[in-house]
Amino acid sequence: MRKQKNMNFAQEIKGNNLILRISGDLIGEENNSQLISVVSEAVSHQVATCIIDISALRYINSSGIGILITILTKFRNKGGEVYLMNPSESVTKLLVITKLNSIFQIIKSEEDIKK
Repeated sequence: MRKQKNMNFAQEIKGNNLILRISGDLIGEENNSQLISVVSEAVSHQVATCIIDISALRYINSSGIGILITILTKFRNKGGEVYLMNPSESVTKLLVITKLNSIFQIIKSEEDIKK
């Protein structure tokens, strides 16, 4: 029996922040377009900051990295910022290896965001 890999996400708007909580495996699949739609809608409503809680993310591949970069691009094009919150040790290693830790702001909690 093959283990099914999938990604789930929850969204919440708090003030001027879009908070995304992603769990499972961030890989190229059909609900990625839902995630990008949520982000596009938030940006169109002048939401300036996106906090992506990836503490429950098990795995991320190149397609998943592409999704994170798409989200980052959408927010930065509107003068906003994206924060990756609480990555696991394995995801942190991947961010370091790919040098994405120098592109994304990595935080431990929402309180770490510099105003």
